Amino acid sequence: MLPRGGPAPTGSVGGVTAFWILFGVAAASALVDWTAVARGARRIEYAAKPAVLAALTLAAAVLPADHTDLLHRKWWFVAALACSLAGDVLLMLPRDLFVPGLSAFLAGHVLFIVGLLQPPSPPGNPPFAFSPTGLAVAAVVVAAAAAGPAYLIFRSLLRGGHRELVVPVAVYLVAIGTMAVLAANIGVPAATAGAALFVVSDTVLALNRFVRPLRHGDVAVHVTYHLAQGLLVLSLLH
Repeated sequence: MLPRGGPAPTGSVGGVTAFWILFGVAAASALVDWTAVARGARRIEYAAKPAVLAALTLAAAVLPADHTDLLHRKWWFVAALACSLAGDVLLMLPRDLFVPGLSAFLAGHVLFIVGLLQPPSPPGNPPFAFSPTGLAVAAVVVAAAAAGPAYLIFRSLLRGGHRELVVPVAVYLVAIGTMAVLAANIGVPAATAGAALFVVSDTVLALNRFVRPLRHGDVAVHVTYHLAQGLLVLSLLH
């Protein structure tokens, strides 16, 4: 893609090439990770899973200014992706680091939220409209979709002796729900789809961990999570 007003500078071409190379590395690493999870190859997963977010974080960071109308949002997303990378590492370690991992992802969602609140520059491209009606409709849809799984998760936490997790999980659900509502209202389909898949991934993870093991649940969590993060990164492109 060429920036408005003439040919792209050489540095810009190199930057967008680096973006796609890193995005390709992330995609390849994700395929390796999904296969490793399906086969129970933990050592490979330990390398492949963080490699996906490391590559996506770098891809977002090197995206040239003339290939995004969302330069301010980009840096908030880079910080959010870095927090997600930290959360990935914490959650996959053999030790029980669920709360620190949850905290890292909570910080990531807060950063995504701030990023989604940044308007494009110049204004109006891509569309950016937080209409009261749009926000209300998205909030109702997200709440309705999350109500059933949330009930099962909180019931399992209370019955399973994990009362200390009720408040952290509730705060996290509010954060990811807010992120999804905002993403549905910025006029960028990739962001909307990415946020929706993030909600699906975390819902499956919580059900699989606290309610009952789901068939191929771990694979489903990884696939939807990586697709979600990839789409959020792609939402920065014009």
